[in-house]
Amino acid sequence: MDEPKSILPDTPENRALVENVHPAGWVNPDPSGRYNLVVVGAGTAGLVCAAGAAGLGAKVALVERHLMGGDCLNVGCVPSKGIIRAARAVFDARTAQPFGIDNTEALGFDFGRAMERMRSLRSSISRHDSARRFRDELGVDVYFGQAAFTASDCIAVGSRQLYFHRAAICTGTRAAAPQIPGLADAGFRTNETIFSLTALPPRMAVIGAGPIGCELAQAFARFGCKVTLIELGHQILGREDRDAAEILHDALIREGIALQLGVEILRVEQRKGEKVVVLRDNGAEVEVAVDEILVGIGRLPNLEGLDLERGGIACTAQGITVGETLQTSNPRAYAAGDVCSPYKFTHTADAMARILIANALFMGQQRTSALTIPWCTYTDPEIAHVGMYEHDARGKGVEVTTLTVPLTEVDRAVLDGDSQGFARVHLKKGTDTILGATIVARHAGDMISELSLAISGKIGLRAIAATIHPYPTQAEVIRKLADAYNRTRLTPFVRKVLSGWLQWQRSGS
Repeated sequence: MDEPKSILPDTPENRALVENVHPAGWVNPDPSGRYNLVVVGAGTAGLVCAAGAAGLGAKVALVERHLMGGDCLNVGCVPSKGIIRAARAVFDARTAQPFGIDNTEALGFDFGRAMERMRSLRSSISRHDSARRFRDELGVDVYFGQAAFTASDCIAVGSRQLYFHRAAICTGTRAAAPQIPGLADAGFRTNETIFSLTALPPRMAVIGAGPIGCELAQAFARFGCKVTLIELGHQILGREDRDAAEILHDALIREGIALQLGVEILRVEQRKGEKVVVLRDNGAEVEVAVDEILVGIGRLPNLEGLDLERGGIACTAQGITVGETLQTSNPRAYAAGDVCSPYKFTHTADAMARILIANALFMGQQRTSALTIPWCTYTDPEIAHVGMYEHDARGKGVEVTTLTVPLTEVDRAVLDGDSQGFARVHLKKGTDTILGATIVARHAGDMISELSLAISGKIGLRAIAATIHPYPTQAEVIRKLADAYNRTRLTPFVRKVLSGWLQWQRSGS
């Protein structure tokens, strides 16, 4: 079998994690007969495919060459949110003077303990994704090793040949590295290595102001690291509305993060034990000296070693080519998750895996185009979005009405000290049909689901206006959006009619 992997640092928590997701001494089973489904990759999409299919009675094989749980568990969502929570805790404590708390300047912080907490929680969560659970509780044949197609209906794992009725390719993506002179020699970290740190670097450069870059830049700055966030574009979170990004931009500046936007990275140099990122900004060279460099500029599909051509499966540099039913160029093979989707989110991989099961095993015709996909950047404040942006709608020739309610109008946000933000909906003009929505708030990710449900369920703002929301909550901002829509229906003509009716009532009494 493939040798078990490791996660640094070598701690009891990480050893327990690896024992769950790539156990030492694991013996791959001997295949007997054809599988209903062979799943390649045990990240979110692969685990959902395997568990879901097995739960419906399918004979399932699951192949993983590294760690079960994929990026999300091991080097993505789980560890990042663990340290983001620690960063929020220390930030709240140090900015608690308005709430009557004294001596916040003397507050201590132990980075090592925060990372230990993250590792401990990650290890406990890993039981859900463990090899033994999938084998013993779910009845899945779990194989560790490199999967490679040998025919349109067969995948090899070492000397074992796994014949299948259907295959699911769920191999995910990995961090991309920019071709910057000197970067590789100087050394850098990605999401795959940043969570191995045991000591807080005094200075860090973060290359890329997308979701990963912004989240981790803010977290490390709150820990006390001097952070420089570098972005070639002129806006952080370039796909978000400018005013939404500007709220976070201002928050990062207030928290001491140096922003270098609209710059070109010329090279990275090593000087006397430090790394120097050399930039060009408006024609002038700028040097940023740091101890660590974190790169967060994008993802590359994991296709190496799969021998896709032998399986008759087409792919590009962006990943495996699939149709809306997730079928590949080989009618027996499907794909789900980051390896074939432009929406590289755990919840999207989960949703695609459910479509794959229905289509691959039960002759379904479910389509990815029917999915309503929300997303959230877990900064402080968070920025969550679902559906179309205004420019998307106008690009499709759809006229929109945009309504925005600032959090300064929401009592609970004011009382919480969280009034920097807003909620916004884009409506099909002349209707209450929600085309898209954005929320900027401390808990925007928890709040966006109401609007996601409205879009997927074709529920208009009038229904939300008629729904009682508990007071005081920050989610009340969504009801206020609905109230704002109802006010737009009060045209001068309607107002005149209502006024006349009320006048008649007075005269008749």
